Amino acid sequence: MKVNKRNLMRSEFIGMDVEIQSLGCGNFCGAIVDESKNTLTIRKDSREITVPKSSSEFLFTYQGESVLIHGSEIQYRPEDRIKKIR
Repeated sequence: MKVNKRNLMRSEFIGMDVEIQSLGCGNFCGAIVDESKNTLTIRKDSREITVPKSSSEFLFTYQGESVLIHGSEIQYRPEDRIKKIR
């Protein structure tokens, strides 16, 4: 299956590698360990960093492809995001 933005936004984010492009937190890479309606928690080295979705862009790498998603597009609870994005 080809990875596109819509399919990625409907999938589970926990465990995915992501590059954060955030106004408040700067740019860094890590793995997603938790998600809430307004934040993603990223593990970078041995630290966990909570990043707001609303003011960030996320470059997800999945199956060798990269997809850029604006945080406002995924600002739902994880269980609602999977249902609402069609």
